[in-house]
Amino acid sequence: MNQQPLAYRMRPSTIEDIIGQQHLVGEGKILQRMVKAGHLSSMILYGPPGVGKTSIARALAGSMKIPFRMLNAVVNNKKDMEIAVEEAKMSGRLLLILDEVHRLDKAKQDFLLPHLEKGLITLIGATTSNPFHAINPAIRSRCRLFELKPLTPEDIMELINRALQDHENGLGKYHAILTEDALQHLAYSSNGDTRAALTALELAVLSTEPDNEGNIQIDVTVVEECMQQKSLQYDKDGDGHYDVLSAFQKSIRGSDVNAALHYLGRLIEAGDMVSISRRLLVIAYEDIGLANPGAGARTLSAIEAAERIGFPEARIPLAQIIIELCLSPKSNSAITAIDAAINDIRKGNIGDIPLHLKDAHYHGAKELGRGVEYKFPHDYESGWVPQQYLPDPLKKRKYYEPKKTGKFEQALATIYENINKNNKN
Repeated sequence: MNQQPLAYRMRPSTIEDIIGQQHLVGEGKILQRMVKAGHLSSMILYGPPGVGKTSIARALAGSMKIPFRMLNAVVNNKKDMEIAVEEAKMSGRLLLILDEVHRLDKAKQDFLLPHLEKGLITLIGATTSNPFHAINPAIRSRCRLFELKPLTPEDIMELINRALQDHENGLGKYHAILTEDALQHLAYSSNGDTRAALTALELAVLSTEPDNEGNIQIDVTVVEECMQQKSLQYDKDGDGHYDVLSAFQKSIRGSDVNAALHYLGRLIEAGDMVSISRRLLVIAYEDIGLANPGAGARTLSAIEAAERIGFPEARIPLAQIIIELCLSPKSNSAITAIDAAINDIRKGNIGDIPLHLKDAHYHGAKELGRGVEYKFPHDYESGWVPQQYLPDPLKKRKYYEPKKTGKFEQALATIYENINKNNKN
């Protein structure tokens, strides 16, 4: 029996085998174009665990038939990198797949940089950290940055079915049969992490005795045990995971404390801290917004407290913040305003930046001296002076429409109205 984990065995060998990440590997997308052009640039792949960073790197090597070596920036030392460079000199080119690239120390970095510059080494770094903050600028400037996203439940289901049918690398020889409930629970409770889904699937298959016909029957109870997470999708009311999350947010938006606590209870019973945390932060800024701007920071504090103490005590700070969010005044003016601005941009309704707002370093003082001169607001007693900021086609556009549902936004609305009135004069 192959002792390598199922998630490792099921890694794609070419870019066509990749499930998900279609914004990068789909037809006509950037990584697909690199493969077709036969030109692979150094890159950093970043995103949550289990979304396929090293899998994509290996698949790119397979598609382009480039020799590769996998190293870890923490575990492997400079000597390992020297060996990789010697291999590259012998073959003429090497793809270096470097996990935890954000942990690359200065000595290793200084050694690699000249070989990246010459093109002898093509680097594909993988990290769960934000490369704009965590990766040294010298490395970052030599790499394209690509963000990977959690896989959708449909992607996970496709991967599970592929693993069940694959006799060579997967679990095909076990004749495992998943109920629809079990398949759905694996797909949703893994939260887009392919490694978590495949690890639980393998454990479920290997720990279940075959029936009289030699088939391994996997139901939702078995999957719950292997995922260590109860099935939320198939409770007695038959509600789906996203239905519960939707009802949770709408109950808070509708100021119904009791309903919100009920749906929180369902999410807690499922052990789904990730979904609770993400949805609460969205609610704090999307639905409460400027009516109670401090709610965002308090929501984050409650989430951090819940994550630190864990369940079952985590229910206490979560319940407290949910009660506050329910009974807080509500305003969606911020999301409405930014969506209206983005809508104009997507329609091409942009216009040129007014000349007096352009950077004098690039346009020169003489050029900026023509027409309207920039007025420095701090030079005025009020801290504000009327002048045009939006491009000409949009100069009368108003994206923000304040709601007077809380004292804070009422105060903002008064300032906003006064600015608009003075701008007309």
